[in-house]
Amino acid sequence: MKKFILWSLAFLITIFAAVYQRMTGPTYPKRIKVTINNSVKELKLLRTLSLAEKPELRLDLSNSNITAKLFFKQYRSDGDYQTAMFIYRDDQKHPGFFAEVPQQPVAGKLQYYIEITDLNGTKTYLKDNPVVIRFKGDVPAFVLIPHILLMFIAMLFSTLAGLMAIIKYPAYKKYALWTLILFIAGGMVLGPVVQYFAFHDFWTGIPFGWDLTDNKTLIALIFWILAVVMNRKKDKPVYTILAAIILLLVFTIPHSLFGSEFNYSTGHVTQGIIINFF
Repeated sequence: MKKFILWSLAFLITIFAAVYQRMTGPTYPKRIKVTINNSVKELKLLRTLSLAEKPELRLDLSNSNITAKLFFKQYRSDGDYQTAMFIYRDDQKHPGFFAEVPQQPVAGKLQYYIEITDLNGTKTYLKDNPVVIRFKGDVPAFVLIPHILLMFIAMLFSTLAGLMAIIKYPAYKKYALWTLILFIAGGMVLGPVVQYFAFHDFWTGIPFGWDLTDNKTLIALIFWILAVVMNRKKDKPVYTILAAIILLLVFTIPHSLFGSEFNYSTGHVTQGIIINFF
């Protein structure tokens, strides 16, 4: 019964951390509420786009006495906004209003806001706090899916090991070792491969850059190596507890908080840029 409780608690904590990271990250679609002909609608505005996809934005609205316009420009530029009209398309899977934007290089970004006109007039949304969308390379499923699964299981085992260490359950050392193995495979092997497909760089953390995703992975790895080494000859559960807490904190930090960004002035991709994700 004790083991079942530990597994259940570890699973719930891991699910919560994964969902929190996903929903608070700067690549998660931005949700806004708009009023269309006296009816409130919720829109999801893209904040990431694969180069393998058609470069367009979609408004999930029905074709009912409205028009919509997109205003966009390169991120961190002093240039004027360009405009594009949203055109309604009765797509069977995803009907709505679509507006095309110019394709950007890997890690290139556009900032944009929208304008909607209905029977009550014209309203502008997010002009003072535009949405930032980043373009990335397409990551093959055979790389991305194992990476996600290994990282999730590593987080699950990490949390389980930490909980077991708290109550000094003997199996904590076994799950600590599995955590380290899975974390190396998912974070330090497949992680850089995902990074390469997405932004054409294997590693953009220390000492080559300040990409937070890479650096937080490195920090968590150091703590888990320490936890496993310190428990080899003697039981020192405090190291496992600390490593589990560090990985939990790392897991809740959104991806791309400090991420790769194409510098339009130099023509190079840089790291360590705080992007506007609020």
